[in-house]
Amino acid sequence: MTGLGRLRLWVGDHLIMLLGLLVLVYMFVPIAVVVMMSFNDNSKSRNVYKFQSFTWDNWTNPCKPSGMCHDVVVSIEIGLLATVAATILGTLAAFAMVRHQFVGRSVANLVVFLPMATPEIVMGSSLLSLFVVAPIVPLGFWTIFIAHVMFCISFVIVTVKARLSGLDQNLEQAAMDLYATESQTFWRVTFPLVLPGILAAALLSFSLSFDDFIITNLNAGQTVTFPMFVWGSAQRGVPMQVNVVGTVMFLVSIAIVLGGELNSRRRARALAS
Repeated sequence: MTGLGRLRLWVGDHLIMLLGLLVLVYMFVPIAVVVMMSFNDNSKSRNVYKFQSFTWDNWTNPCKPSGMCHDVVVSIEIGLLATVAATILGTLAAFAMVRHQFVGRSVANLVVFLPMATPEIVMGSSLLSLFVVAPIVPLGFWTIFIAHVMFCISFVIVTVKARLSGLDQNLEQAAMDLYATESQTFWRVTFPLVLPGILAAALLSFSLSFDDFIITNLNAGQTVTFPMFVWGSAQRGVPMQVNVVGTVMFLVSIAIVLGGELNSRRRARALAS
């Protein structure tokens, strides 16, 4: 077989892997640019997309832009609160939809997808109209929190439902055959098996909440979150410390994912031994 033939055979055998690597490279190039720009010294230029020179100043002085760190803290606070509320409500709703029969169950399954399919500008303006017509709380921190919980719940329900649908109920029946009560079966069998789906839903909710701009901007009032700070500073030139925040959030996400994977492998080895 000629060299060209061997090359074609090798490409044919590894085509899926090569396409997967290309997709990963395509996805991570923007992140690599953000990491690179976090070390960029562009104090002498308004072109924030041009790498001037290497510096550690952006990392040693992350709060140099006035108000940025405060806005990051606001985004984290809203994200954590919205994540806890949406995860609890969404998990309960997912259990109800999967484990119980009730009137309107099929309609409920359809309605769950509406916030995910609705354009953010539509949902944001609808929520703004609600808060203006029925002023439960003034526009600000808590209206952002309510809005984020509303669109995060759907993602939590879908994620947890997927985990519950793939759960083998024979495990629960086996536990009850061994004289475990319903409460013991839930906390010692069902909940540990569903927990990875719940954690995945929580991470997704926090990411969506921290990253949201359109719905937040419409319902923020005088409150400023980190995405709103970036949008406002873009008119004058985005400070390089924004890339530092982005890099830190990316590293934290990678650490959480790697930690979960290592913990899963450690538990698998413990069970195997």
